[in-house]
Amino acid sequence: MKTPLEEEQPQAVRKLGRGGETRWNWVEPEVWTERMLEALEKGVRGGRWHSLSDKVWSKEALRAGWREVKARKGCGGVDKQTVPMFESRLDDELKNLHESLCEGDYDVMPVRRVWIPKGNGQRRPLGIPTIRDRVVQASLRHAIEPIFERKFLECSYGFRPGRGCKDALREVDRLLKAGHTWVVDVDIEQYFDSIPHERLLKQVSREIADGKVLSLIEQYLKAGVMDGLKLWQPEAGTPQGAVISPLLANIYLHPVDEVITTNGYALVRYADDMVILCGTREEAEKALELLEQELRARGLRLHLQKTCIADATQWPGFEFLGYRFSAGYRAPRGKSLKKLRETIREKTPRKSGQGMPEIIRNVNATLRGWFEYFKHSSRYAFPKLDAWIRMRLRSILRKRSKRRGAGRGWDHLRWPNDYFSQLGLFSLVRAHELAFQSVTINWRAGCGRSARPVRREGET
Repeated sequence: MKTPLEEEQPQAVRKLGRGGETRWNWVEPEVWTERMLEALEKGVRGGRWHSLSDKVWSKEALRAGWREVKARKGCGGVDKQTVPMFESRLDDELKNLHESLCEGDYDVMPVRRVWIPKGNGQRRPLGIPTIRDRVVQASLRHAIEPIFERKFLECSYGFRPGRGCKDALREVDRLLKAGHTWVVDVDIEQYFDSIPHERLLKQVSREIADGKVLSLIEQYLKAGVMDGLKLWQPEAGTPQGAVISPLLANIYLHPVDEVITTNGYALVRYADDMVILCGTREEAEKALELLEQELRARGLRLHLQKTCIADATQWPGFEFLGYRFSAGYRAPRGKSLKKLRETIREKTPRKSGQGMPEIIRNVNATLRGWFEYFKHSSRYAFPKLDAWIRMRLRSILRKRSKRRGAGRGWDHLRWPNDYFSQLGLFSLVRAHELAFQSVTINWRAGCGRSARPVRREGET
């Protein structure tokens, strides 16, 4: 019987067939014409694309870039212009961008640096470009992404059309079940901040010969960074938060994908988060040695404290994309659980003035989204979380009853589990049971008569 993770079918990345009968339905139609798609399929003369700049800053392409930026929302950059402000004078803004790009006097503004807390107490830097720069970056990505997407390998899942985290997790699950249980758990030290600019541009230029497009990419790579009141110039890296950064990051690691897979190793990569799954420890050690050699040759290095070889059949196993794989089980990793608990704590203070139905509605909004991603965990991952959430709610009711401390003891009799169920509290345990039940029903329906038990002679 299939698990929920196996039951969900991955969205396949559209690929051009040999005869051209399969369309890339995700490409931006304002940029990629039928003629360009045909050239993409058959190959361009000399193997490099020359005339792309007009596709980047045409009025139609810029408007398509704006639609993407608007859909993603997000905050403003160093000029403090927001998405609604840009939209209020949209035609003028797009006209100015088009004219400045055509005349060659478009200047990239510095990115605004913000710091995002990480689960280990550290902070992760993000670079927020201005709205106008994000519009041009989106248009640029629409123009060049299909060129590189055609060459990317199946082992790469991060920030690619029609692919996502669950597809990568599904492949890891398949490989583990196939016996690839020795895992190289990889962490590249400060990858997005370490990509060498010149090497990246050289790699991009192997596919693109349009000097204006290459110059535009270089401007984004070398744009200043505004951290508070301090402005500085980066010597390497591409800022996380920029529209074009994920594609550039995938481009730079593509040769590593080729080397690892060509040598027969099973690689699953999501941006800079990757695992190599092997059959033996010796194979895993050789894979790690090869990977370290390739990364060093590209000016990158492994994080030695976080990169390791793990036996997935034993505790603690390894972590990948928020999950922990260990001893045949999948469960949310510790950081994922900690982040959920912190969010629930913020929504369930003991002195909350909201009514219990409103508190539960707020909690449910978090739990449903969290479960949608982590529903592929073992069923043993959910009972303690459900009990802890009810304890938080009982603590509020206990406080309102003029009693101190957390909900405990006889409180579970005064406010039993059914009390919270009747108020509509989302149960992780029940949701997991329903998810598995639907898969079981679908599996049996697909089996038809073969799903019925076969009686042997003498059985009643």
